[in-house]
Amino acid sequence: MPRRGSGPGERSAVNSVIAKIELIAEWSGRLVAWLVLGMALVTFAVVVLRYGFDLGWIALQESVVYAHALVFMLGASYTLKHNEHVRVDVLYGRLGPRGQAWVDLLGTLLLLLPVCLAILILSWGYVADSWGVREGSPQAGGLPGVWLLKSVIPLMAIGLLLQGLAGALRSIDLLRGRLGAE
Repeated sequence: MPRRGSGPGERSAVNSVIAKIELIAEWSGRLVAWLVLGMALVTFAVVVLRYGFDLGWIALQESVVYAHALVFMLGASYTLKHNEHVRVDVLYGRLGPRGQAWVDLLGTLLLLLPVCLAILILSWGYVADSWGVREGSPQAGGLPGVWLLKSVIPLMAIGLLLQGLAGALRSIDLLRGRLGAE
């Protein structure tokens, strides 16, 4: 039930923003989930080629490392959306929905958003330098796109910032009495 200062238009606009942000997180998580299957298949191929045929390719091995990095970096916002990040749950599980909303909101504002902003700011030069030289693998025969992989670092920070914003808005809505205890 809406409380003072929260008309239906404001509520639907906030819900629309939350839904759009969470759609991005959901889409990215489902997309990178397929990389896990790809990683398993490529790892299997590397092992079969190496031990069955005495063949090896650095680029093939590096592709597993790249995919692994992508799974973690691009799947971070999906994991946050589904409340699956590691948390010290000593008190959180005992709190009611409002208490959990306070912990989520304060954790987002005081920890998640500052860390994501720091990652975004601090990675900018690192990524720009990599782009400047079109950095490739230091290994002979390795993958040439290290600069593309490093570009995912600020994307991860942006994804987490957006999902953190959606979570904060959801917590605020719950604290203002606009959401039920889901």
